[in-house]
Parts: sequence; C-alpha cells; structure tokens
Amino acid sequence: MDCAPRNPRVALVHDYLNQRGGAERVFAQMAAAYPFAPVYTALYDPRATGDLIAPGRVRASLLDRLPGSGAYFRALAPLYPLVFERMDLRAYDVVVSSTSAWAKGVHVRPDAVHVCYIHTVSRFLFAYEQYVGGFGLGTLAKPLVERLCAWDLRAAARPTAYIANSRNVAARVQRYYGRDAYVLPGPVELDRLRVGTERDRYMIVVSRLLPYKRVDLAIDACAKAGVPLLVVGTGPAERALRQRAAGTTATLLGFLPDAEVNALVGRARALIFPGEEDYGLVPIEAAAAGTPTIAYAAGGALETVIAGTTGAFFGVQDASALAGTIAAFDPAAYDRAALRAHAQTYAPERFRERLREIVSAVAARPRAAI
Repeated sequence: MDCAPRNPRVALVHDYLNQRGGAERVFAQMAAAYPFAPVYTALYDPRATGDLIAPGRVRASLLDRLPGSGAYFRALAPLYPLVFERMDLRAYDVVVSSTSAWAKGVHVRPDAVHVCYIHTVSRFLFAYEQYVGGFGLGTLAKPLVERLCAWDLRAAARPTAYIANSRNVAARVQRYYGRDAYVLPGPVELDRLRVGTERDRYMIVVSRLLPYKRVDLAIDACAKAGVPLLVVGTGPAERALRQRAAGTTATLLGFLPDAEVNALVGRARALIFPGEEDYGLVPIEAAAAGTPTIAYAAGGALETVIAGTTGAFFGVQDASALAGTIAAFDPAAYDRAALRAHAQTYAPERFRERLREIVSAVAARPRAAI
C-alpha cells in the first residue's frame, strides 16, 4: 500500500532539445505544467529551443559537449540507450518523460513513478525501411539496429504508465509493447497563432524534412496541379527535396521564425499533410490560423482533421491522387471561425490540467496495483 509522497519531487525527461518540432512544443507545455521541475535531455541547443525551455532548467548529457553533436545527433543513436539509462534520477519521486524513442528507458527508484508521454513507438522498431535513412542509421549494419530494437522493447517495460498523444499511438503501444495507455492529444499554442484575413493561391507544408514525411509527394502533386507550394522546415532530406523541387512550382524556404510561419499558414489555400503521421499536430495549428488541411487518410490525421469542416482527405499516397484533391479543393467552403473553434479544443491549459490529473492518479495508486 505504499503510495507517492504528498509533495513529490518531480523531474522531466525529453529525448533531445536541439531541434524545434511538434514534440518539442508539446514538451514545452509539459514543462509549463511542472514549472519547478528540472529537465533532463541528451542534447540541448538554446538557439533552437531556449524560448521553449529556459537554459537554467536543463541538465544535458555528456553527449552535448561533443563537437558536432547537434548537427549529427541522429548518428548518435547507438549511444542514446546508455545515456538515458545512466541519468541519475534517484532524487525524484515522480519522473515524467516525453519520448519518440529514448527517454522511456531511464531508470527510477523502485518506489518512484515514471509516467511516459509517448509521441510514437520508436520508428526503427516498426517502420525500419521507411524511416531508418532519415534517422541517420542507413549506413549502419542491420544487426546494430536489431540490438536497438531489443533495447527498445526492454526499455518499454520500465515506465509505470503511458500517455499516448492519440488513439493511433495508443493502439501501437499496445501492439508493440503490450501496454495500455491513457490518451491525451497534444496541445496547440493558440496565443501565438492568429486567424488569417486573406487567402492566397499557394499550398504550404510545414514539416521536418524526413523521408517518411512524404514532402516529395506534395512537391510532385502541386507540380501536376500547377499550384504553387511553399515548404517550411529543415532536415536530412532537404538536399534531395531541393533537387526534386528544381523547376517545379515548389519553393523550399528552410527554417523560418514562428511569426513568419504563422503568417504564411494563415494566408495559404490549404496545408498539405502528405505523410502517415502518429498524431497530426500541424493540421490543428493550421486550423488555429483559419486554414484547412488536405491530409493523407491514415494515422493521426484521422483524429485531428474533420472532413468537410477542417479539411479534406486523399486516400492513396500517390501524386496523381493528391493532385486531383488539390484541383478540386475549395478553401471558401471552410469557415475560419469553425476552424479556430476546432483548434480551441486543444488549448494548452486543458492539456496541462489533464496531464497533472493523470500523473497524480498514477502516483496515488498503490504500487501493487501498478
């Protein structure tokens, strides 16, 4: 019947904070839910995420001191299991981790609670062929990846409880890890997003440039449809995508500050969401800016895009299919107020409150019942 202390000492853990994407934005709200908790991570770049997580809170690993670790962090994959297993979290009663691969593997005291907010089951475990190249493992021997998969399955048994960002991911957690998960959709920072007042001709993609994101599909489809496309983001696939976009209707803009991205999204004809994603945060951000989404009908987008209200779907990951949907798409059919109202159901304060409720409920349960 041993239960958590009344005023538990809390620590937060995130895979790495050297890049800026949906997972980092979600983690920023987790950090806001526990404003006095220290943050443990493998890598930290204050230039990328310093406004999300204050430097004074961060405890980065020794990998952070390696020259070039920020630029080649995906190539460090074989080292992350050891890095996270050696994080010293013995002082904390409650550990809340945020992970797409590594942070679930931390060790906590036997009497402590570890609640893991999981953005996805590790992609090298279930989608090796589609993801491994973008993850920086393409040149490594398959046996090494198999060892990472074996570690991942062992590490998945360590958290006391899981919270998934979608029903899609919760089902994947059950399938690959044999664990149940609460479902808590990630929040959208409504305060930084403004509803656009004008509508331009271009489509837009906002994404990390990784192969599984299928930005190549958006480039090809917009070229077929004769529609301008703006692509915002950086990543390992950027060079190949720039070559693919040469001479087409697509323009790759690289990294842009939030204010510029928000303005571009608010004026776009539609956001294109061409990959099969675990969750689907960007379509909600687009809705907050009053812009509908054209999404591939699979994965998390089925939970965050409402056909006919906040966007439209295409059913086959094929440039012709997407081009046909683009050609038939009428942004005037989508009400900006309804789009914003949809986004408001993902308000950060709701997320923070529900997160604390779940963590407190897990911590209050007798250890024998966990």
